[in-house]
Amino acid sequence: MKRDEFARNLAAGTYDLIVLDILRDGPSYGYGIRQRIFARSKGTLNWQDGTIYPVLRHLEQQGLVTSKWRGPKEGRQRHYYRLTPRGRRVCQQLRHQWTTSTRAITALLNRPSDSA
Repeated sequence: MKRDEFARNLAAGTYDLIVLDILRDGPSYGYGIRQRIFARSKGTLNWQDGTIYPVLRHLEQQGLVTSKWRGPKEGRQRHYYRLTPRGRRVCQQLRHQWTTSTRAITALLNRPSDSA
């Protein structure tokens, strides 16, 4: 498996968690969520529209986020997404699972070398 493929697969498995965690700070629109992901990842994760909007639709279908159009009466409206109470609970569960899993994987990968 190529390194880029591994990184893509790892990231894809965390999309829901990442978006839910971003929305813990409050409602936001797609582009704003993308910018926050980019900033928090220190430029490592640069999602495109083709990534963020399917994730947001999936989360909405699962009842984890709701959305509403907001903005000026005249001009550009934005589709804002907000966590539901269920979304907050699922976010906490996913954060716990992530922490538990990454600790276990880190422990496995940081074992003493088998240099004989």
